[in-house]
Amino acid sequence: MLYEVEVNDGGNSPLALDRVFDLLEDPRPLTRVVTADLSGQDAWCQVVGWEEDGPCQAMAALAEDSGDGVILLVFGGSEGIRLKPGDDDAEWDLNDPSQWGEPCLMLDKATAYRG
Repeated sequence: MLYEVEVNDGGNSPLALDRVFDLLEDPRPLTRVVTADLSGQDAWCQVVGWEEDGPCQAMAALAEDSGDGVILLVFGGSEGIRLKPGDDDAEWDLNDPSQWGEPCLMLDKATAYRG
């Protein structure tokens, strides 16, 4: 199933992205994923999708990537996804320096995540 990830740069994502992925399964909701944190270390991070008006559900699916083979694609809303440390209880906030935005994540297919 072809799926287009279209992300606008702006308040959350530092980059715009318009790319089509071949999903190998139905997307599933997720709330946490192991990925590089702000210090570059792999750690459990909370994740949400991000729309112009704030948080929405983040999703994950195995997908074909022409350069990397099968990947775990993590995607969200029109402004990408937003992440924060796994133990951070703060509200989602574009002005919080401990949080960061990405257009999407293309991770190793064996990456751990939780719904």
